[in-house]
Amino acid sequence: MPAITEPKLISGNANLSLAKSIARRMSMHRGMSVNLVDARVERFNDQEIFVEVFENVRGEDMYVIQPTSNPANDNLMELLIMVDALRRSSAARITAVIPYFGYARQDRRAKARTPISAKLVSNLIETSGVDRVLTLDLHAAQIQGFFDIPVDNLYASPVFALDIEHHFKGQMEDLMIVSPDVGGVARARELAKRINAPLSIVDKRREKAGEVAGMTVIGDVRGRKCIIVDDICDTAGTLCKAAEVLLENGATEVHSYITHGVLSGPAVERVQNSVMKSLVITDSIEPTDRVKSASNIRIVPTAPIFAQAILNIWNGTSVSSLFETETLVPIYEGMYQRG
Repeated sequence: MPAITEPKLISGNANLSLAKSIARRMSMHRGMSVNLVDARVERFNDQEIFVEVFENVRGEDMYVIQPTSNPANDNLMELLIMVDALRRSSAARITAVIPYFGYARQDRRAKARTPISAKLVSNLIETSGVDRVLTLDLHAAQIQGFFDIPVDNLYASPVFALDIEHHFKGQMEDLMIVSPDVGGVARARELAKRINAPLSIVDKRREKAGEVAGMTVIGDVRGRKCIIVDDICDTAGTLCKAAEVLLENGATEVHSYITHGVLSGPAVERVQNSVMKSLVITDSIEPTDRVKSASNIRIVPTAPIFAQAILNIWNGTSVSSLFETETLVPIYEGMYQRG
């Protein structure tokens, strides 16, 4: 049964442009204006975060849009404090919309005497008063189990499939999907299945963290246009090296589709100077001016899928329906031509 109240959006400072885009898309879907709740999220001189909500939110269905990207700690605290402000203002339900879930790579103890930071962050979010979490391409699916509240994990692969079919029209037979490591095979296989393409793997061997000692291509990539698929691109070192190895093994072109463009340090310069024809990312993390100006980096919008997911949660209808191509085509209508 649909909620009586309208869904209301509020945003922190992490990705205000995405929040505004989601509001615009919801306005299109609803046929009525959806605006961000008027609030201020600012810092005192000592960098303490202060939140003030200027509108009445009592009994409202609130959606807090805030990725916990760099600076991760500041953005996480903004999220927690916004949720606390809404909870103390008697909001009926609070959904944390976290397009990029920071600390997700620390999802297990890889060695002795290390934390499981993703679990700690999950505890903090839940304790702050969040009733539900909506996110995109969690680095590890088991993080959903770190929460004792509902978690909706959207996937970028259906959107990427639409983008690939549009931009590689007439070349689909030449494509090969590539996982940059063994751990990402399930993600790559999902996309390969959607576009009916073969799958290859780049197996990397590390001597120590952050340094790749060697790479081996599993599968025949000769004469193929290779598309590397992953969830996070941080410094882009491994990604650029994988592209070189694929070309050395006979690939004709290399493109990459990465959900979260963290792109820290020298990443943008590496991508620009690499052999990759293109790097496609989403706007789950607000792109910097350097990212926007890079000639071989392209950004796919996530506002359409997040807007529909929020409306589905509010209406009490299926969120998993957004994993189906037939559902996404009208949502992304005008952006992609299939066939």
